[in-house]
Amino acid sequence: MKTLFLFLLLCPALSAGHSELQKLSADFWAWRIERQPSAGDDIPRVERPADWVPSFSPEDLKADEKARQKFRARLAAISPKTLDRSDQVDWLLVRSAIERVNWELNYLRMPYKNPNFYVHQTLGAMFELLLIQGDWDEARTRQLIRVMDSIPAGLQHARTNLTDAVPQFARIAMGNLRGADTAVKQVTEALIAITPVATHAKLKRAQGPASKALADYDRWLRQNVDAMKGNYIIGRDAYAWFLKNIALIPYSPEELLRQGRQEWDRAVAFEVYEQGRNAGLPELPIYPNARAQIEQEAADEKAIRAFLEEKDIMTVPAWMKHYLNAEFPAHVAPLAHMGVVDDLTGPSRLHENGVSYIPQPRPGMSFFRDACAKDPRPIIVHEGVPGHYYQMVRSWKHENPIRRRYYDSGANEGIGFYVEEMLLNYGLFDNRPKVREIIYRFMRLRALRVEVDIRLALGDMTIAQAGKYLTETVPMDRGTGVDEAGFFASTPGQAITYQIGKTQILHFLADARIRQGDRFNLRHFHDYLMVNGNVPIALQHWEYLNPDEPLPFWDE
Repeated sequence: MKTLFLFLLLCPALSAGHSELQKLSADFWAWRIERQPSAGDDIPRVERPADWVPSFSPEDLKADEKARQKFRARLAAISPKTLDRSDQVDWLLVRSAIERVNWELNYLRMPYKNPNFYVHQTLGAMFELLLIQGDWDEARTRQLIRVMDSIPAGLQHARTNLTDAVPQFARIAMGNLRGADTAVKQVTEALIAITPVATHAKLKRAQGPASKALADYDRWLRQNVDAMKGNYIIGRDAYAWFLKNIALIPYSPEELLRQGRQEWDRAVAFEVYEQGRNAGLPELPIYPNARAQIEQEAADEKAIRAFLEEKDIMTVPAWMKHYLNAEFPAHVAPLAHMGVVDDLTGPSRLHENGVSYIPQPRPGMSFFRDACAKDPRPIIVHEGVPGHYYQMVRSWKHENPIRRRYYDSGANEGIGFYVEEMLLNYGLFDNRPKVREIIYRFMRLRALRVEVDIRLALGDMTIAQAGKYLTETVPMDRGTGVDEAGFFASTPGQAITYQIGKTQILHFLADARIRQGDRFNLRHFHDYLMVNGNVPIALQHWEYLNPDEPLPFWDE
């Protein structure tokens, strides 16, 4: 009941839209924020209730399936044919959210196939709580202690549930667990310096069993990995089902492969042109230290906001806080490998700045960290303003509660990628021409991700082949290439979101410009796109232009 109260508090306008659909969505998300698995990605993160503890016992998984079926039955009782256009969009959003649970449990079978799933529900659950900025009062510290206390049981459930474990995912888990017992100890020691004295004894008591359980799980995986026979390949039919029912992308896997290849050709050609244009210019240096990078990022973020308004590109609300860099806190650094190291706030924290933690700049950093240490703006644009932080903050204030929530990252990542090239064309990076080359390298990677994602899911490429392909073809550092390949294999449909989302936005914009003619207003278009940024682009397109043709996502 505490979770439902929190959700209703954040979403007071339940009278908006179809009342039964709104009630179903509120009930679903009150349940989902308790049961949604933790992941390394930043977009899907939810605000957990204070008494939350991750648990994926066999009994929990059976209860999750029963809950899914009940939510699905409630949705089936609401006929979309009786709804107006806006409510039909909302009906599909609710269906997408419910079917994602089906995808996790019954298609990907994450709790049964993926040993790394349990690393994220234990160590990763800690990581998500550690990322949240702000003071460590007694209530917050006790919340973390509860999660730490749950680690031994969570990893014992893993041994029971992993009846079809995939050896490649086990090896990814082993990589994430390397030194995890020591990392938890380091995190605890760092927290002792900033948490209330009254919590220190319990923190120390929680650390020992948590560290031991992680080391024991690592040992168990090493002993059993060679006997694991599970397969991560989902096949074309399942992938196509995902596109129609969750991602709400109106294309086949084969059409997406062609789109990705076309965009790859375009990105390579544009990079060649840019390199020729910049011939003779010196390479971009990295910042001398994190403090210099942080100061430049703060100045650049303000300048980008002003640029968006000055060029009449989109509205930057005066109430919106900022997206800033900060040095790694001592209690976060030991677990930095567990996911995207930022805190984009949440529906109840719109008064706080978004923050992305950065290391000390040095030669040989990973692909994205190296780019950020040369010029913060490409990452500001994608992750901050007008990308993820900006878009999600605007969406969290949507007047319609159903649209405040994340469903699938196709729209979110598509927007983040779209604004990179859009601002390049507006001239944002013209004062440092070599930065334009960074944007084109990003474009190469996002285009290749489409091919890698689909070929992994269909069994046309192994994880090792995908890692090598990304490393050599983007090109990028081997560590990032291998990590991306493993992540994409375990989350089919995620890696296409950048390129295919952007491609859909460009089609949406072009269609709006042609249909509306002189009435087309780019600022209005972008404001609609951002406020509805959690809504798949095909649904935005359909609702915004109000065409006569039906959407392609209804069941036969």
